[in-house]
Amino acid sequence: MEYKFREIEPKWQAYWEKNNTFRTENDFSKPKYYILDMFPYPSGAGLHVGHPEGYTATDIISRYKRMKGFNVLHPMGWDAFGLPAEQYAIQTGTHPAITTQKNCDNFRRQIKTLGLSYDWDREINTTDPKYFKWTQWIFTKLYQTWFDYEQGKGRPISELPVPADIAAKGDQAVKEYIGKKRLAYYDNAQVWWCASCKTVCANEEVLTDGSHEKCGHQVIRKNLKQWLLRIPHYAQRLLEGLDELDWPEGVKDMQKNWIGKSTGAEVDFELAGLGKTLRVYTTRPDTLFGATYMVVSPEHPMLEEVVTSDRTDEVKKYIQAASLKSDLDRTELNKEKTGVFTGRYAINPVNGEQIPIWVADYVLMGYGTGAIMAVPAHDTRDFEFAEKFNIPVVCILDPKDADEEIRAKVLAGKACWTEDGAYINSASDKTGMDINGLNKKEGIAKVVNWLEEKGIGKATTNFKLRDWLFSRQRYWGEPFPVIHWEDGEISLVEDELPVTLPDLEKFEPGEGGESPLANAGDWLTVTDKNGRKGRRETNTMPQWAGSCWYYLRYIDPQNDGQIFDPKLENYWMPVDLYIGGAEHAVLHLLYSRFWHKVLFDLGIVSTDEPFKKLFNQGMILAFAYETQTGAKVTSDLVEEKDGKYVHIQTGEELRQIVAKMSKSLKNVINPDDVVEKYGADSLRLYEMFMGPLDDTKPWAENGVKGVFGFLGRACRFFGNMENIISNREEDAEVLKLLQQTIIKVGNDIENLKFNTGISALMVFNNLAIKKGQVTKETAETFAKILSPYAPHLAEELWQLYGHSQSLAYEPWPVADQSLLVEDSFEYPVSFNGKVRFKLNVAVDAAHSEIEKAVLGHEQAQKWLAGGAPKKVIIVPKKIINVVM
Repeated sequence: MEYKFREIEPKWQAYWEKNNTFRTENDFSKPKYYILDMFPYPSGAGLHVGHPEGYTATDIISRYKRMKGFNVLHPMGWDAFGLPAEQYAIQTGTHPAITTQKNCDNFRRQIKTLGLSYDWDREINTTDPKYFKWTQWIFTKLYQTWFDYEQGKGRPISELPVPADIAAKGDQAVKEYIGKKRLAYYDNAQVWWCASCKTVCANEEVLTDGSHEKCGHQVIRKNLKQWLLRIPHYAQRLLEGLDELDWPEGVKDMQKNWIGKSTGAEVDFELAGLGKTLRVYTTRPDTLFGATYMVVSPEHPMLEEVVTSDRTDEVKKYIQAASLKSDLDRTELNKEKTGVFTGRYAINPVNGEQIPIWVADYVLMGYGTGAIMAVPAHDTRDFEFAEKFNIPVVCILDPKDADEEIRAKVLAGKACWTEDGAYINSASDKTGMDINGLNKKEGIAKVVNWLEEKGIGKATTNFKLRDWLFSRQRYWGEPFPVIHWEDGEISLVEDELPVTLPDLEKFEPGEGGESPLANAGDWLTVTDKNGRKGRRETNTMPQWAGSCWYYLRYIDPQNDGQIFDPKLENYWMPVDLYIGGAEHAVLHLLYSRFWHKVLFDLGIVSTDEPFKKLFNQGMILAFAYETQTGAKVTSDLVEEKDGKYVHIQTGEELRQIVAKMSKSLKNVINPDDVVEKYGADSLRLYEMFMGPLDDTKPWAENGVKGVFGFLGRACRFFGNMENIISNREEDAEVLKLLQQTIIKVGNDIENLKFNTGISALMVFNNLAIKKGQVTKETAETFAKILSPYAPHLAEELWQLYGHSQSLAYEPWPVADQSLLVEDSFEYPVSFNGKVRFKLNVAVDAAHSEIEKAVLGHEQAQKWLAGGAPKKVIIVPKKIINVVM
């Protein structure tokens, strides 16, 4: 049988679709396996060959698990809201819904040509009102939830106890108190604003030079009314939950760093001449004696009070300059320290000395209190700042383990020492505080106790994690189910979900920062039954909203009455395996975990964590070309001559490099082209054969040709019924290798080692061809173990062998262990530690028989050189060493 993949593949894709082969039934009698891909954003460019890598991996596992008797949930959908469709609408006037639908249709077509076994009856789209109805519903739950720190969980806002002194102040005070407790709240927020795109940018969308990654224009800080979510309330739970997850350690570390837990103390410094205090957070309260200045963030709410009149203009200019920098640029990339003296001094509580207060952009408002005490002798950033501005440096941790030259510099305030040491210069007659001679643990404890006794400080745990900015000034996103009334009240429209987007002709945001929905006319304004006028929320939710919970909707996607049936959620959750790119290590995964924990606290889901196991596939790169000076050359201007790469126009010899696929380099590989030329099974097999799934790998067409050749040979041999016999027993060597291949392929799928599983299939195929014939039972077994990787060819072979039904649910073959028992072993034989030859002997042979066989071997005579060995050491089933 010739390998006619252009006929075979469409035939079986049509069969699977017609027969709903991969429809998932809610069969509670079977063990479940929920395997999930990170669903794609359907861009206009369509898929490139990097996308199917993860999809193929999950498909192989899904097919294997079905054959192992599992009830498999393997869905697909579209993360379809987002800025690109809106920008295209602004440029062309095409409604985002039209663009999005077109892109989804193209992605679906491309995915189906790859033979991926998704249950398309469960397809979801985040822009579908039937879907985002429930996204809005979850938002209402966030709005109606508060976090009870005593119980460590979220609770309905109706259960929030209101202190008597607040209740005594009246309804407005109670509303304000409740508003400060809600997980979702509306308030002024300092945001990154891109005047070009006229939208708020998330921190991750701002590059280190302060430009917007989408358009390249500079962003600025701006205060806007926004919706925010109090994700820091869940910081400790999010941190602790990582310990139970089977996730890559790198991803766990990134989440831990993003959450940024630290323990220390909050300390109040009296402001000289103001009669007020400024609170700082420090992880090392024991170093207070070394604090020689303070720094407040440019955004600190007390800064205006702190600054003296003669310093006001200079400080205002500095604040403006700082507003143009990204957080990353201000902290990690801030090589050149900048700052302005406020003119004000604070009093160090442990020694009573006055220290200057500076404003500097290396301190961020979002961490701690937005103000720090600076200990330049023992912190590199503080030392650089103090050195530049001639601020005193007082050593309070003796660097006795350093060499004498460094120690002398540190003690003299001329160098920084970041290791620990014995406390010195840490006592004061004025305050009675003294920690000299104590160790670090004792020093911290004594200082914290002293601060608490004096009422000027307390032990504190802090997190870097900030409130999640949950608003976007965009049209193409989920509308908030919110009305702002003219009397200042905010209400939810829970009984009218979904709140759908109005049809607009223009999609440009307003100059003042309002979304396009501010121009929505009749949709925008509402009136209640008492004549009170209101205005719908004009911001929309960020793209993260729909992707926070989509894995839950796959469980019961057609349910209009509930977000899902609790029985189904209890059966399917958690997700057993989640495969996707490492670029989502923090944001999507952290946000999803946060939402899930809130839903768990409210009794809506049955698990505390959504994703049990996570795996990040590597990136597929492509070859690109550059001149000797490093200038990139597009692939269409390159030709290969005699093993070298040459510029078609100039004749210059070029270097071949590996780079990300990009339109500018014209090195994007379209899977449609690969499928047309070699078939979907070849594409699937090659992407899995390139190397370990989590490696970064370059695409090479010769590799596709290689696996295409393997499939062709397999098709010609196993598809030729003259090679398939049934009137004799299988060849012993074939039968033994078949059992080994069954085990190898199965174990490698379980362990996501697909490349070595394919190698095993190739080895078996070669042996079968070498032998010339195999039994029908062997051929059927080969079709089964091939099917997760190359399902179209496997189905064709299965039908050829007389089966009318798909092999998708055929039982996975069970290896006959008795055929794997070895009756002989090939020993490497070494003389004085160097292997000289190999010897095959029976596994049950006595040592004396093995020694006789070794010494009698014709090659042994050369190394014995007529002499006798001192001893022969035999390590069973390992090695034989002859000691001369």
